[in-house]
Amino acid sequence: MFAAYAARIDRDQPLNGLELGERPEPEVRPGWTTVTVKAASLNHHDLWSLRGVGLPEGRLPMILGCDAAGIDEDGNEVVLHSVIGQTGHGVGPDEPRSILTERYQGTFAERVTVPRWNVLPKPKELSFEEAACLPTAWLTAYRMLFTNAGVRPGDSVLVQGAGGGVATAAIALGKAAGLRVYATSRDEAKRKRAVELGAVEAYEPGARLPQRVDAVIETVGAATWSHSVKSLRPGGTLVISGATSGDRPAHAELTRIFFLELKVVGSTMGSKDELEDLLSFCSATGVRPLVDDVLPLDRAREGFERMASGELFGKIVLTTS
Repeated sequence: MFAAYAARIDRDQPLNGLELGERPEPEVRPGWTTVTVKAASLNHHDLWSLRGVGLPEGRLPMILGCDAAGIDEDGNEVVLHSVIGQTGHGVGPDEPRSILTERYQGTFAERVTVPRWNVLPKPKELSFEEAACLPTAWLTAYRMLFTNAGVRPGDSVLVQGAGGGVATAAIALGKAAGLRVYATSRDEAKRKRAVELGAVEAYEPGARLPQRVDAVIETVGAATWSHSVKSLRPGGTLVISGATSGDRPAHAELTRIFFLELKVVGSTMGSKDELEDLLSFCSATGVRPLVDDVLPLDRAREGFERMASGELFGKIVLTTS
């Protein structure tokens, strides 16, 4: 079957390790099921895999891709939850949890196998392309907002780095949930898009907001950390799920954090129950993932190049037909 896979690890030039071509059919395992992939979306996790983060050379070649929507063995339209081993289903209780492509072949292929527990029904209201955007970036944003930040309708939120998958998801979800959303971006066009997506206003990084916010959604890291902390009201919550600009800020702002009793919460992915809630939320509210581009699987390299350059707003989706 045709697939996009990591053939080599290159920490400095990750796309040098990306190959497109034929790979063996998925391995059949007890308690697992094979899904015919209709659409899969790119995440920065795929670039990190090509750099060897979470993917040692001994597991190569590895088909990339965490997210997918497709057809299961019984002909049902489904969405995949990409955290393997969260409950032991399909792998046993002693195996640590992992994300697809860390231990098991991923979704950038015509077919993929996952534990049966990891398969959820796709709502009829969502296309395959829309559904394929949800299990990583959108699930991460959903957990950051509603589980870890604990925001409620009427609360205010700052989303740093508008344009990336998690950030655009947080803006759209926040708007749909009745939050007052502010956003930042270095790019004027992305700031305009953020407002169109639902932000009250979008600013250059570091700009003073009209009010201190209840929560900050942080995926940028070092470059925006100080601004994130300073933008919080007393008792507010900073939720961080990534550090694309680095994980060593020049100023940790520790005095402000303890004096204002701020909360700093780490967040990674989300649970199957949260993904089920997210699917229902999208169906009920009409909010949909913002898709930057849809490409056939054999043009996956173009999608990787776009994502690596940062010249996108929303998600890039790969289709198999």
